[in-house]
Amino acid sequence: MDNNKPFKRAIFPGSFDPVTLGHYDIIQRGCTLFDEIIVAIGVNADKNYMFSIEDRKKFIEEAFLDEPKVKVVTYEGLTVDFCKEVDSDFILRGLRNPADFEFEKAIAHTNRILSNIETVFLLTESRTSFISSSIVRDVIRNKGDYTVLVPDSVKF
Repeated sequence: MDNNKPFKRAIFPGSFDPVTLGHYDIIQRGCTLFDEIIVAIGVNADKNYMFSIEDRKKFIEEAFLDEPKVKVVTYEGLTVDFCKEVDSDFILRGLRNPADFEFEKAIAHTNRILSNIETVFLLTESRTSFISSSIVRDVIRNKGDYTVLVPDSVKF
């Protein structure tokens, strides 16, 4: 690494319940932009998750076993506070559609007011733009073939 080049670390926050092919695509493409991607699984005691935090972490770690730029951690509290804790100046987010953009734009503006953290948006590939964790959970609950929507590491 060039010692004169600043180290660029990005946080990719989410619940990842479970990680999808859309998430996978954004993380992979983010690795071309950043020196390190910290996939940060948010802990929210008020939410009922389908998968345990341990399983969600394992699914992502196994999906990126061969990518040294990807680290997976859990965190609580504000994402901008976590960014400061791990010395990250960037938040990475994926956008599937205009509704995602409007929602994420408001969060990005808020984060920018609370800190100097920049949010970088990547558009999901068209082949994964329809996939959401909630759709995957619905397919799983109804005993459908969820494997076409998630990385191979998502097994249970």
